Amino acid sequence: MRARYAQAMRSRMLSLTRPRRPEPLPTRFDRRRIYVLPTGFGAFYGALLAAMLMGALNYNNNPAFLLALLLGGAGLASLIAAQLQLAGLSIVAIDAEPVPAGTPLLVRVHARAAPDRIRRGLRVDDVGALGAEPARLDLDQGAGEAELRIATYQRGWLDLPKLRVSTTRPLGLARAWSHVWPEAPLLVYPMPELQGPPLPVGGGDQAVTRLHPSGDDVHHLRAYRPGDARRAIAWKHSARRDMLLVREYEQPLGADVELEWHRLTGLNQEARISRLARWVDEAERDGCRYRLSLPNQPALGPGNGAAHRHACLRALALMPHG
Repeated sequence: MRARYAQAMRSRMLSLTRPRRPEPLPTRFDRRRIYVLPTGFGAFYGALLAAMLMGALNYNNNPAFLLALLLGGAGLASLIAAQLQLAGLSIVAIDAEPVPAGTPLLVRVHARAAPDRIRRGLRVDDVGALGAEPARLDLDQGAGEAELRIATYQRGWLDLPKLRVSTTRPLGLARAWSHVWPEAPLLVYPMPELQGPPLPVGGGDQAVTRLHPSGDDVHHLRAYRPGDARRAIAWKHSARRDMLLVREYEQPLGADVELEWHRLTGLNQEARISRLARWVDEAERDGCRYRLSLPNQPALGPGNGAAHRHACLRALALMPHG
């Protein structure tokens, strides 16, 4: 009950801070959206200074009074220095490579600032995730990047939460922070099925062949080119022609694998999506050409490779939720 109350209070406080709604990038931190408060150590430091001032005034000790004022000035300067670490900082872009649902998303936060000030040891974290590990942001020559892990739970577009950029430098007496709420949804692939039937085998008359030096059937002879394997040289034919000839083989390729939505009967929508996602990964791993057919969409493929895999998994991720 106490934890739930604390979380509700935390959410209420966050709703009062800028920005109050998602915003397009780039975003620049100005003085109106940077907050500065003493840390726990800073509060102790202030209490110690107050005790020193009371003792110096009580005993009329001028050296102690001067020391307390100097330490107080250093504390105030640290507040300003912490605020200046964030002032003028811009979050220019946020991106991430898609991952299956349930896998943490590695979000890259790109920052820029004028190179006239050293900015190191900044922290970037998800303010809504308690106990999450923050990322470190260092700016070198006015540019820097932080990598933050954000939990994923379902396929589709992931709306990023509020991210906090903070620092306690230079003395750790004050914490300065600002929030960015990027209007930049990131894609999450569907979670592949853990166990299930094997990848369908292509059939019919779609089988093709390709030339490959390690194939099975001799296709033709051609002139030797630098880099050809010695075992591929046809020595007898080369002796007759008085030139080096190389055997070119053909290797059969399997037929295109058809991944069709309507054939997965007896499964609900999410189970079909998970199975097709697993088959896409298996086909890509085995080097097969595959075609994905989904309802109310044009077929994707046949093809293979990173771009084709992304197109197929993206289409599965953006299927309507049943």
